[in-house]
Amino acid sequence: MAAGQKSMTTDDVSRTGRAIHILVVEDDHEINALITRFLRKSNYIAVGVGNGREMDAAMAGQVFDLVLLDLLLPEENGLDLCRRIRATSDACIIMVTALAEVTDRVAGLELGADDYVSKPFELVELGARIRAVLRRGQPSGVVAPPPAPAPAPAGGLRFAGWRFEPERRLLYTESGVRMALTGAETDLMLVFYRHAGQVVTRRQLIALTRGDEDAIDERAIDLLVSRLRRKLAQGGRQLELIRTVRGDGYLFDSDIPAADGGRS
Repeated sequence: MAAGQKSMTTDDVSRTGRAIHILVVEDDHEINALITRFLRKSNYIAVGVGNGREMDAAMAGQVFDLVLLDLLLPEENGLDLCRRIRATSDACIIMVTALAEVTDRVAGLELGADDYVSKPFELVELGARIRAVLRRGQPSGVVAPPPAPAPAPAGGLRFAGWRFEPERRLLYTESGVRMALTGAETDLMLVFYRHAGQVVTRRQLIALTRGDEDAIDERAIDLLVSRLRRKLAQGGRQLELIRTVRGDGYLFDSDIPAADGGRS
């Protein structure tokens, strides 16, 4: 190893054993260059682009584990790009925004972003958020076409035609096809799995998924629950799987039978 070169930490290497690739989508050239240099010094492989067209070209030619996405961009805004990323990739997404309105941040989280950081920010804070999102998520790049149905691994929790493997952070249909979840959705699924049949408050959900009950607001956790409900929708039973307990929080009912009426 050359003098002065840093060795990679476990946070700098994906679970596939390769270096982590990060795409910075920011139209301000100085800020883009600043963030990109910081990431490279932190042992990430970072690529900077300035708009949606450049983002599409970069993602077409390379697998990225995480995207830092500015909301205020020329031509297409960050929310449109977030929607497009989430439709084709399971890369983690952190929104970088100068927008102070909670509704703008919540809109991004609802579209599938994993976290946000507001301008102006300290690079050390950005680095901490990146590490936290990568630890929570399972960056694996572009989503491939669904594989042929195969039996899911043994063990785990079976409910309503689903099988959740907590050790591997994976969710399968009854036929063995993997359902793509974002890192934040997987964290939420883990909390519900570990507290099945118990009422969990919104503040508890935030603390258990983010490690800090003030990390995001309660509206954001409601939207995250809504996203997970939609993915678990089966035979119109999604409202029964994750029940809203008015004034208290949510309850995950793993005893709901499959759509055909049989126990999974």
